[in-house]
Amino acid sequence: MATQDVFSAEDLERLRGFPEINRAELIRYFTLTGADEAFVRQFRTGRNVLGVAVQLCTLPWLGFVPDDVAAAPAAVVGRLSQRLRIAMGELRGYGEREQTRTDHLREVAGYAGWRSMDTAEWKDLEEFLFARAMEHDSPKLLFRLACEYLLSSRVVRPGVILLLRRVAAARARARGETWARVRHLLTDRRCAELDLLLVPDAYLGRTPLAWLGVGPTSSSPAAVKAELEKLTYLRRLDAHTLDLSMLPAERRRFLAGVGRRLTGQALQRREPERRYPILLTLLAQSAVDVLDETLLLFDQAISGREAAAKQKVAEALAERAKGGENRQALLDEILTIVLDTGIGDEQIGTLLRGRIGMDRMRAAWAERRERLPRDHGQLSMLDASMSYLRQFAPAVLAAVQFAGGPGTEQLLQAVSVLAELYATGARKVPAGAPVGFVPTKWAGYLVATEQSGDVTAYRRYWEIAVLVGLRDGLRSGDVFVPGSRRYADPASFLLTPEAWATQKVEFCHLVGKPVEAADALAQADDELHTALADLETQLAKGNPGEVRLTDDGELIIPPLTAEDVPAEADALRAELAGMLPRVPIASALVEVDARTGFTDHLVHAGGKVNRPAELKRNLLYVIIAEATNMGLSAMAESCGVPYDVLAWTAEWYFRPETLEAANAAVVNYHHRLPLTRAFGSGTLSSSDGQRFPVKGKSITARHLSRYFARGQGVSTYTHVSDQHSTFDTKVIVATAPESHYVLDGLLGNATDLAVFEHATDTHGATLANFALFDLVGKQLSPRIRDLGKITLYRTGPNADFLARFPRAGGLLTRRLNTDLITSTWDDLLRVAASVQGGHATAALVVGKLCSSKRQQNALTSAIKEYGALRRTVYAARYLADETYRRRISRQLNKGENLHALRRSLAYAGEGALRRRHHEQQTEQMWCLTLATNAIVCWSTEYHGLAVGALRRDGRQVDDEVLAHIWPTHHENVHFYGTHSVDIDGELAQLDTDGYRPLRLAEAIPAHR
Repeated sequence: MATQDVFSAEDLERLRGFPEINRAELIRYFTLTGADEAFVRQFRTGRNVLGVAVQLCTLPWLGFVPDDVAAAPAAVVGRLSQRLRIAMGELRGYGEREQTRTDHLREVAGYAGWRSMDTAEWKDLEEFLFARAMEHDSPKLLFRLACEYLLSSRVVRPGVILLLRRVAAARARARGETWARVRHLLTDRRCAELDLLLVPDAYLGRTPLAWLGVGPTSSSPAAVKAELEKLTYLRRLDAHTLDLSMLPAERRRFLAGVGRRLTGQALQRREPERRYPILLTLLAQSAVDVLDETLLLFDQAISGREAAAKQKVAEALAERAKGGENRQALLDEILTIVLDTGIGDEQIGTLLRGRIGMDRMRAAWAERRERLPRDHGQLSMLDASMSYLRQFAPAVLAAVQFAGGPGTEQLLQAVSVLAELYATGARKVPAGAPVGFVPTKWAGYLVATEQSGDVTAYRRYWEIAVLVGLRDGLRSGDVFVPGSRRYADPASFLLTPEAWATQKVEFCHLVGKPVEAADALAQADDELHTALADLETQLAKGNPGEVRLTDDGELIIPPLTAEDVPAEADALRAELAGMLPRVPIASALVEVDARTGFTDHLVHAGGKVNRPAELKRNLLYVIIAEATNMGLSAMAESCGVPYDVLAWTAEWYFRPETLEAANAAVVNYHHRLPLTRAFGSGTLSSSDGQRFPVKGKSITARHLSRYFARGQGVSTYTHVSDQHSTFDTKVIVATAPESHYVLDGLLGNATDLAVFEHATDTHGATLANFALFDLVGKQLSPRIRDLGKITLYRTGPNADFLARFPRAGGLLTRRLNTDLITSTWDDLLRVAASVQGGHATAALVVGKLCSSKRQQNALTSAIKEYGALRRTVYAARYLADETYRRRISRQLNKGENLHALRRSLAYAGEGALRRRHHEQQTEQMWCLTLATNAIVCWSTEYHGLAVGALRRDGRQVDDEVLAHIWPTHHENVHFYGTHSVDIDGELAQLDTDGYRPLRLAEAIPAHR
């Protein structure tokens, strides 16, 4: 591995020199103590004193000291020269003798408690790198991890070349160790089976490996059976029993990722030591993935029929309502006559027949209908889908082993009975078959058919109840499947009690939560009383146009009036837009990449380190193709780069994790821009879903007439900071509850944004979210529709709250079950720690909590109870503080503004996605997020330059006004037409500071 294959000449220069320094780093690292000053004063001459001071402060900052000490940032030298009262110019010429500089560094390291690299240090580093190389194969990442390790160990970093040699050795050792750990699994028979994965199969029309890698695009019975066929094939190879736990999870993920992208021929060409570990991990992962896909399709196939049945019921009810209106009108006329005391009894019949008419009454009688069952006939509608369900349900129940927790015994027994009925072909449900799992709304069907002796109808209704109950149990986690990842035992998603015992105190300290339940409830009770006191003050005012109570005690929450935007903001917005350069999107991306290096994070999936000169160009073309929804074929025609080249680039360099890292680089750079602080602190965020139509079949697409008319589409759920940057993106099913994904984006935030508070619309305001947000040390601040109608809780007797808060106390209509929270407090914290630590995703945990129907699940009930307490505290604060309400509304508006930018950017094909698989859709949406953030970053930076130009011209531009100049303005960046990426040509157009000239002539002179 040559050095130039990992780092360019520019990278090497950067790694060996001083980087830019921010104010926080300047204060933290370049503040001398009295002892420090006494130490550096020993070196007598001003030049040496200042030079040693720079070395002393630089060492803990960078972990090494650049050779050219005199090239330290001016802010660094200035701060130290001021403290030492030595002129900055004294530093020039320091270290001209290399021996002097290295001798000084040795003394500095000794004084500061740092060590130089010696035999022991090299050995420790090699072991550290080997352990990390078993998890990651990227040389750049390993180099960075090595630097961080040395810094934390207070060991002076050696030269870049020496360190890269150790990285290369660690990667080679990791490959050898991988082979050694799996060698015992590779019998002659298994090796032959693995080799057959790469041989084209006439029946499949491709290699078995390629066949296994093709995911479903619909949830039809044929698709379910196709996945079951794969499952059977994998089980014949004992893939489900492969134990690869001897390899770190990251190593397994890396090997599988390489295997998915390599062709069969490419894998065949690899030596056995590299080929077989890849195939083993692919086989083991496929066993889990195919099982999960099978269960997902089972869920979706049943849900599709259930949705169709609900639609038919809704249509039938609407039709029934029309007839009901006519009968109601007739009844009104009849009652008018019957209740008239002036009409004698003997006259009523004559009047009814004369005024209303027999024909009309006979027609109404003919339209009489039987009373609907409790489910309005939904199960009857589902019964029509029985033949459809039987096309795949028997095969699923035969192939999959189900298990469950307490309360699922009857359902699991029913599943076993149904599987036996399928296997034997028996038609009658055996006597004593369990029915306790059947929902109350469907129980009447079974009772009626049992009493009538209709065994066929009973079987069908009972069978549907079993299948739907199984589907619901899988969703909630009450039913789980051994060997599955998505449908595993919920207990496996949590920290073990043993692990939790060692982490509890540290976690509670980290999130600011008491270890004891009594202390936590006392803390929450204080918050509630404080919030209620503020609300009581607000309600006591009774001002029209504000939150108030009517004389009847009804809570009035008036809508917020339009935000008071400074008059000069609109004019300034237009003026600044006129000063910005006009560029195509390709030029903007080239600029932003030059300043952020985001394309450096798009690394080869196989660990390839050589990056040809044209790679960056191709990466940008792929980003534009995906972000604009052009697709690679259209981009190839537009830019002239062959489709095969673009497709290869996308396949090997674009993955959710690399795109997320590239996006973080842009967000972090944007976060550091001076103008960004005018938009927000970066501690508040919001999230919402945005719908995109999908062309063709996709397992993630759903019908949603409100957004897609008669078509299908998906939702992209994004998290947006108050600085207008997007830091998380997920593609979810359009009909899925968005509340499940709210916390995920915050806990997975890989940027420098220190987000603490999060806003959503009503969708995110579930009790589970209120509880988990608080338990992980975050604050949920939603905008809840009809807030006055939700139930609020008190922590004590009603009389006590009414006595203390005569107005606000009456809004708290229910008492909290504090005993339940107390008894489960430790488990509540364990769930939160599991989620925050990544042991389970928040989406998975919230989804299971919200789906569980078992009332005896104390943990689920406790989380919702604690969530009710947190929601009450939030509601009192929200109602009492108009400024708080406006801040939430403003943040949600920022999210909508970014959605508009994303919609404008993804213009091609009328915004309809063509990607059919979830991973492909995720990669495309991350490209859209990356391009959106790049535009926001470019716009922010040039807005800042324009503001600086105005201020230099004598204009006063207040930061309060700048807060209303949003960088989602994109009229200066052109998305349409052909695209051309000429990196050298674009950079040549920039000035010495690296920017394009502003169009000052169009703006500034008018204000002189």
